[in-house]
Amino acid sequence: MAARAAGRTALRYFLGTCVPSSKQNAAKVKVSRLAFDDHIHMYFKEHDFVYANDPNRLCKTGDVILIKTLPKKLTRLITHEVVEVIYPLGDIVDPVTGKEVIATKYREDTEEANKLYGKGDSSFDYSKAPRRGRLEGIRDFTHKKIKYYEDSNDPQSDIV
Repeated sequence: MAARAAGRTALRYFLGTCVPSSKQNAAKVKVSRLAFDDHIHMYFKEHDFVYANDPNRLCKTGDVILIKTLPKKLTRLITHEVVEVIYPLGDIVDPVTGKEVIATKYREDTEEANKLYGKGDSSFDYSKAPRRGRLEGIRDFTHKKIKYYEDSNDPQSDIV
């Protein structure tokens, strides 16, 4: 009996992807898990969405983050807490070597091949690309409601 109660109170860590959320100090996290199908005897990937407390706003949309369950729910929805950002979205860095990666090759190897064989016209220049998050805090037009056409008889109740 004591082991069962200890198992319920033990902290559990999950790896998930941060998705867009409307909550102020919380991040919505998509956690993947494998669910077993008894009929086919196979595992299939399913996703659960949880809210994690993020008062320092560590994570942004697309980041892979580590979350842990809270011993007591913070609110009705917020049941987890952000521990750290494991992989930020954007330029991928190999965790072992610390080198930047393009698909399956190191970026410096690709740049060296471009020097040897010449750079193509359609090749992307990573050194001139802006860093992720440069438009953060700048208002765009997504906060405005859009009318698709002007008609006084139609109120367009389901506008974006």
